Amino acid sequence: MTRYFAMAGRGKLIAVIGDEDTCTGFLLGGIGELNKNRKPNFLVVEKDTSITEIEETFKSFLARNDIGIILINQFIAEMIRHAIDGHMQSIPAVLEIPSKEHPYDASKDSILRRAKGMFCAEDFR
Repeated sequence: MTRYFAMAGRGKLIAVIGDEDTCTGFLLGGIGELNKNRKPNFLVVEKDTSITEIEETFKSFLARNDIGIILINQFIAEMIRHAIDGHMQSIPAVLEIPSKEHPYDASKDSILRRAKGMFCAEDFR
């Protein structure tokens, strides 16, 4: 039993950068946390949220060692595409997700584009 709790203590968080509906859903699902500096692991992007604030939050999530996955609405990812494309490490993983108002477009997903470049059609035969 002690081993289970020791392993659970090393877990990593999921961070979310999204619109109000997306963040609310994940927060109701229990992902909301504050780190030791009282910084949350989510950012609700509203109409008046600046691109600079979004990018700074994204970079701060990348720098945190307690975050393993960053979920970001795809339409918000488009605003900071240069920062997302510049992230090459596997952890934290950056996953683009749809929102209620903006459907998912696979052609814009940087991780999917990278994954397609790793394989050729002959690999699937």
